[in-house]
Amino acid sequence: MRVLEDSEKVEVSKTSNTVSSWAAYFKGFISFGHRATVTEMSHARSDDSSDPNRADCLGQVDRLLRSPMLQGSEALCKLLQYLAHHTLNSPADHLKEYQIGTEVLGRPADFDPQSDSSVRMQVGRLRTKLIEYYNSAGVRDSILVDIPKGRYTLSFERRIFAPQQEAIRDVVVHPPASASAQRRWMLAGLAVLAIACAALWIQNHSMQQSMSAMQRSFYPWHYEPSVSAFWSDILGARPDTDVVMADSSFSLVQIISKKSFSFQDYLSRSYIGQLQTQQDLNPDMRSALNLIAAKNLESSSDFRLARRILALDPLGQHIHLYYAREFMPTLLKQDNVILIGSPIANPWDELFESRLTFNATLNNGTPTFITNRAPAAGEQSSYIPTGSVGYCTVAYLPNPDHNGSVLLLEGTGSEATEAAGDFLLSEDQLSNFQRMLHVTKLPYFDVLLKTSQVKGTPLSTTLVAYRTYPNLH
Repeated sequence: MRVLEDSEKVEVSKTSNTVSSWAAYFKGFISFGHRATVTEMSHARSDDSSDPNRADCLGQVDRLLRSPMLQGSEALCKLLQYLAHHTLNSPADHLKEYQIGTEVLGRPADFDPQSDSSVRMQVGRLRTKLIEYYNSAGVRDSILVDIPKGRYTLSFERRIFAPQQEAIRDVVVHPPASASAQRRWMLAGLAVLAIACAALWIQNHSMQQSMSAMQRSFYPWHYEPSVSAFWSDILGARPDTDVVMADSSFSLVQIISKKSFSFQDYLSRSYIGQLQTQQDLNPDMRSALNLIAAKNLESSSDFRLARRILALDPLGQHIHLYYAREFMPTLLKQDNVILIGSPIANPWDELFESRLTFNATLNNGTPTFITNRAPAAGEQSSYIPTGSVGYCTVAYLPNPDHNGSVLLLEGTGSEATEAAGDFLLSEDQLSNFQRMLHVTKLPYFDVLLKTSQVKGTPLSTTLVAYRTYPNLH
């Protein structure tokens, strides 16, 4: 059954009121000659307006932790418990971003809130989840929990519901008319009702067409069968999907210093200290590299791709954008994850490299190329880009706990990485891939693509090789 939107309800209500008015008018000519008293009772209830006590607050926090909105997010549950503990036990202490980042989110001791906004993003996510809860499952809860903007503390407020009210009104009943007059009025009333119903049907049909057009403009990908089947399977399986942008600063540091750093070096930020002790770098170069490492640089191609993925969820309820340096390991276990960029720029890829056949590789500062770890007949062991030709890989895998999905979009350059995203957002390319595999639902896969390109823009894409992993489902 389709649920009417608020705008539809208003219009339908107007027409319904017109019909009800005519019906009430004609009813007077066929009713009995006496006065009737009608009592309307409201079902709203009233609550105690006093401030909630500690036990009430803890009970509400426990109810939130057990709600479907938060049960799938270990990090948000931990953050809510931490904020509740400090609010109720140490209300005079003002929490700082650094304290939350290191004690709750697992950030290292050198965590810098000025360059790492992970605390603000997680608090924002928690605030959004609280709003969703009180608009759905918690609509009748007696205590409101909120996070005031600009503060890292909770507010507890008792909700006041409207008191029970009685409204007494008199209905004036007219004396009966003659039988012929009653028939004439009944026929006239039926005619008016028929006209009103026809007008209501026409109006409702017009609204349905408008809503359908609006739905299509907001979610055009729902009307592309292969794209819809693939993305609906991902976005519908988990409550959240995280898009993780590449860190171009990290790739520049490695290219200039001609030294590769591991995922652990990146996660702990220890690579910055290693640059300062690298013997073949003069003081000016060390200073320049340190300045680059402190910046959060991104490519325009990566931003275009991220924007297209975010457009799959135009209301911004379930897809979230992260920079690579802000992302956290706990989110890999509870969310779907989309990693944009090769390992040199997005070191989170390193966690999945051993499971891939095709890898984007950097060797001593040379341009990134694609390594084929297990070449089949007719395939090359490596694919090296040129000025007008690039290569990219698209991997679709389960996350480490097999309760979500991971997409890795890697390229030999930013244009090639954007082409990897085109593959997943193109009805033609996905449907052709489905027909090639003779399947209606795509299994987990690893794909190598060749792309023609000009600077800043991929032009066309050709499938070079692929592997499928149906046993991982």
